[in-house]
Amino acid sequence: MKDDLQGINREINQKKSLLNKTKKVETKVSGELQQIEKNLQEKETNLLSLGRDLRGVENNLGRIKGQIESVEAEAFRKKQQINSRISALYKAGDAGNIRIFFSSGSFSQMMENLRYMKAVLENDRKLFTDYQAKMEQLRLLKTELEHDQANKERIRSKMEAKRLEIAEEKKIKTGLLLKVREDKQGYIVSLKKLQANAKRLQSMVERLEARSRKGYTVRKNKAVTGAERYVSIPDKGLGAQKGKLSLPVKGSVTAQFGRHKHPQFNSYTVNNGISINAPVGTQIHAIYDGQVIFADYFKGYGNMIIVDHGGGFFSLYAHASSINKRVGATVAKNDVVASVGDSDSSNGSMLYFEIRYQGKPVDPSPWFR
Repeated sequence: MKDDLQGINREINQKKSLLNKTKKVETKVSGELQQIEKNLQEKETNLLSLGRDLRGVENNLGRIKGQIESVEAEAFRKKQQINSRISALYKAGDAGNIRIFFSSGSFSQMMENLRYMKAVLENDRKLFTDYQAKMEQLRLLKTELEHDQANKERIRSKMEAKRLEIAEEKKIKTGLLLKVREDKQGYIVSLKKLQANAKRLQSMVERLEARSRKGYTVRKNKAVTGAERYVSIPDKGLGAQKGKLSLPVKGSVTAQFGRHKHPQFNSYTVNNGISINAPVGTQIHAIYDGQVIFADYFKGYGNMIIVDHGGGFFSLYAHASSINKRVGATVAKNDVVASVGDSDSSNGSMLYFEIRYQGKPVDPSPWFR
């Protein structure tokens, strides 16, 4: 029992070490998250700046589109004027200009007609020049529009990449922090259970040692009166039953008492008792008369019952599916105390059984016929 207590205390120390490491990781990850939040704020600021750039480009695109519409309308009007002039010249032909020249009644009228013809030609030339200028302006505006549209798409792509980057960083770090906190909570819960089991086991060890000491004192001091004599459970002689007992359950022994070498991993394990394979629900019998001093769940052993047989002898039955006796109950040899199960067992349904003398495990095999 003391060995079990030492094992649980070692496991408690391991859990505390893991818990401390987890707290350090949590602090580190929390610090990294704070830095990430700071970086995210900078990226959010960059996004705002990109958003302003995008709005500026979109406003400029709207302005350019308005200019393009205006220039296209003006160019269309110039084109219509040119078409009208070409149509008029085509109808009149060269004779039209000659008729205008020779229809003059006087020299001054002839000069006036010449100035008119010159003005018409100048106006025609201006129409073509203006039209060409508008078409060039239209070409430049369309080039600027294409450039701003491409710039707009680049800004949009950068903004989308930033958003994805921010979301991914948040997801990774938040997930990591959640995992660390879940591990931490798991360690805390496990530690509390281990500490509770250690407390119960310590109390059990102390009770067993007290029983053994008092029993030894009573046997040694034969002169005390009957009123003063301590009688826990009458010693009916379990110590004299070696080789005469029946197994507590019908089944096959699959793990023996003592130190065993693993055939593959070259490592050693120590069994404080024996393991007996049996179907779930098979009845478990007390090996001898005694009193139940423990009947409850115990981590690593599952549902467990311990019987005090007096004289410093105890029997332990673990991994039960159910327990039939309560603490304080008196049991007789072969009474059903529990049923086979697989609670906290890594090897399926089985009974783990121990015999202890003055708190120390002894090999149960020689006790059975």
